[in-house]
Amino acid sequence: MTGSHETREYTDTHPWIDFDASVASRLGAQSWMRFGEAYARCAELSGTPLAPAMADALHQHALIRGAQATVAIEGNTLTVEQVASIYAGEFSAPQSRAYQEREVRNVLEAFERLDGMVMEDGNLHLSAELICEMNRWVLDGVDPDAASALGTIRTHSVVVGPYVGPPARDCWHLLERLAEWLDGDDFRPTSGESDENRDAFARTVLSALLAHLYVAWILPFADGNGRTARLLEYVILVRSGMVPLAGANLMANHFNLTRDRYYARLAAASRERDVLGFLAYGIEGLVDGLVEHSAAVRAQHLGLAWQSYVAETMARFPTSPASERQRALVMALAPGEKVPRSDIAGLTPQLAQQYARTGPRTLARDLNRLEDAGLIDVSTEGISARVDLMSAFLLRTST
Repeated sequence: MTGSHETREYTDTHPWIDFDASVASRLGAQSWMRFGEAYARCAELSGTPLAPAMADALHQHALIRGAQATVAIEGNTLTVEQVASIYAGEFSAPQSRAYQEREVRNVLEAFERLDGMVMEDGNLHLSAELICEMNRWVLDGVDPDAASALGTIRTHSVVVGPYVGPPARDCWHLLERLAEWLDGDDFRPTSGESDENRDAFARTVLSALLAHLYVAWILPFADGNGRTARLLEYVILVRSGMVPLAGANLMANHFNLTRDRYYARLAAASRERDVLGFLAYGIEGLVDGLVEHSAAVRAQHLGLAWQSYVAETMARFPTSPASERQRALVMALAPGEKVPRSDIAGLTPQLAQQYARTGPRTLARDLNRLEDAGLIDVSTEGISARVDLMSAFLLRTST
């Protein structure tokens, strides 16, 4: 760590790189309300009990989407489905796209490395060396001709669109200052705050977004600056313990889904010094992602509750091939979907085989029993599962 912050060339060429966290105090009321909503949703998700298989599935889904998003922003065209297959070891890209597969594998492995480092040391400290290591991870094996530059500070000028990075000779100093700043008092909760946890959460998200922005401004490496910035953002959120692992990539997803706006906000932050616009944009994306994630968790809980309710209801009837068939029928109905009566017998191959043997009168008896038991709704529009019963139950128990 450099011992002094003497005047350097970047202070004249890039005066907006000023390591000033007080800019956040000028955020509007709507942004602070979003911080509050994000905090509440993260706390709710962290406190929601999940079956191990469900928790693993959600984490893997978030990891896959996060990896796809962070490489897609840089032009990688592999889809979420292909990235999922890479994660599962079931996909190998053609030779012409092997570098894209390597980019994905690098990011997935980097996430897992960082998760492991945080698990070993919950107070993981940031450093210029760690940021360089992140850059080496994301670039490893992608371009053999650039192997010597992996994780090393650039020695030449870097231009991204109309933006020119600060002088190369200042980059190491800037990375050291960045790490020192992000781990410093500016982003520690103020002692005595009425809601210290909420304050700590807001400071964590602000530091993650500012870390991302500052790496994009400094452009310390010849390549991989964007991916490195998003990894730094990720590890800051993960090490806080206040953002679930499944939520730590939500802002990267948002940046990818709104890529034009992402680049515009980055440009405005330097050109017009509109740091507030980038911060507001980032927290908006975090909230949107958390809303979607909460809905997915709730849907899975409702699905499990519905499965249990169907089993409990069907247990009132004698165990028989008929009751097993009826239970399979109701579980084959997708929540919220009305299926025409003529399509019911073919919902699954197993049901189609059974009803082919028994005939339409058996199907009619099965539907009557399920309707009488309150498990399905039969109307002229079609037949649907009464999954809405679970929502009503949750509403009653929450009051």
